[in-house]
Amino acid sequence: MGRHCPDFPGFLKNGWDDELKHHDRLVLVVCGSVSAWIQENLLENAAFGGRFSLDIIVRELPLELCRKFWRGRETRIDEREISDVLSVTGGVPRYLEEIDPALSADENVRRMCFSEGGPLFKDFNSIFTEVFGATTLVKADVLRSLANGPATPAELAIRLGVGRGGSLSRNLDELAAAGFIARDDNVNPETGRKAREARYRLSDNYTRFYLKYIETREAEIRAGRFDFGTLSDLPGWESEKGVQFENMVVNHVAELVPHLRVPMGTIRSAAPFLLKGRNGTPGVQIDLLLQTDRTVWIVEVKRRTRIGREIETEMLNKVAAFPKRRGISIRTALVYSGVLDEAVSRSGAFDAIVPFSRILGLADQ
Repeated sequence: MGRHCPDFPGFLKNGWDDELKHHDRLVLVVCGSVSAWIQENLLENAAFGGRFSLDIIVRELPLELCRKFWRGRETRIDEREISDVLSVTGGVPRYLEEIDPALSADENVRRMCFSEGGPLFKDFNSIFTEVFGATTLVKADVLRSLANGPATPAELAIRLGVGRGGSLSRNLDELAAAGFIARDDNVNPETGRKAREARYRLSDNYTRFYLKYIETREAEIRAGRFDFGTLSDLPGWESEKGVQFENMVVNHVAELVPHLRVPMGTIRSAAPFLLKGRNGTPGVQIDLLLQTDRTVWIVEVKRRTRIGREIETEMLNKVAAFPKRRGISIRTALVYSGVLDEAVSRSGAFDAIVPFSRILGLADQ
């Protein structure tokens, strides 16, 4: 109604003031996928001043609730199967409802994503067009660019060949408000002050999977010519699976923090971190950097079949390249899905080791 009738906010206000507000048991809920529209036309509209009781952004389900969509079977299903499905769907209840717990992760993804009647085969186009209307093509270009890696607005402008002005900024704000991307405002660990420029990443795992693996095969899928044995047969899936898993953990950082015994209220920033090499010094890329006033946590996130002692070397290299500030302690953590070499647990390279099964609320595996 809001998109097709520019006078809709006025009609809503008059209807509320003249009739609806007199029903003392009536609760009016205004909802939509583009919260930027609600923000601009209702929340920031002076005509609606004093008429709102609650403003909610509905986010993905907590991971411990996501596992319940396996309907009691999750305790006897390998945790990596659950993580693979969640890496594709995220914590979106509508997608999780489509899971058949009797099928493997490979079969669930095949059925939902790679058949013409699958809900995740067609959902992106139907939702994206409905939500964004005339700006769909421009916003889709932004998402395709971010599917290849996070970027600052300046880097995005170069990739897309557009100006950094209001149009790009507005598209980024609307995509973030709709939950497709995340704006990572990190604290500069060298200065302790807010970083000069935020980085944007494609935070919605289904959208990323769609752009990487479904959209590029749409014609084959419609013709019934596309098939695969396992997810591992998809080109580059082993590395992409790691990125999808990493993104999922970052999206659910509030569920990770208690396992590190860090009070959530003390965290100043929590986001991936990238420091480019300069003047001959190596750069460093950190999956998740948590910063408090006195401590930085360098968090390594790994999804591999087997994780050996090479993970220790990777972390030691990151610690060595990290710009340490006086008065700040550095602690290290590993969040993993897979089979971890017992020697890693004993080595002392990590101050905290958190199996993904623990975040899911399952017994450690």
